[in-house]
Amino acid sequence: MAEQEKLKPKQKPHYVDNKKFLAAMTEYRALRIKAEEEGKPRPTVTNYIGECYLKIANHLSYRPNFINYTYRDDMISDGIENCLQYMDNFDPEKSKNPFAYFTQIIYYAFIRRIQKEKKQQEVKQKMIANYGIEQMMDSMEGDDTQYQSQMLDFLRRNSREETEADKKKEVK
Repeated sequence: MAEQEKLKPKQKPHYVDNKKFLAAMTEYRALRIKAEEEGKPRPTVTNYIGECYLKIANHLSYRPNFINYTYRDDMISDGIENCLQYMDNFDPEKSKNPFAYFTQIIYYAFIRRIQKEKKQQEVKQKMIANYGIEQMMDSMEGDDTQYQSQMLDFLRRNSREETEADKKKEVK
């Protein structure tokens, strides 16, 4: 039996220790409640809690459904901001798992950012289609015609792909 225990590989520690995180959140909550009762300003968030938010957001951003977005940094920032915004709602008496609570907050912040960016992309594509690519290029300043022609080709390709994708959606 002792031999089998020796053969087991060491488990790597999790990047956020849930017990320490819970203790830090409980301590912060007690300080915040005490400050509110005394009419003092809210205490600042500890570095450890901030590091936990950052680690959770960074690790979540490497999941396959989030990794390929060019605005991953914005997603991480939104997640951390939402954690700070809703940290007062975490109640250690109701849940002993702050890791799961804040992971959910960050996950939904990521989803909201992706939806916002997709809407912005649609607006850009519609502007290009409605305004006309050539008119946009004519209004650009500068003498670099090679750059303008490359940009024009790129915009034409993208607008064609968008139009074809829209037509396929309408057919289905």
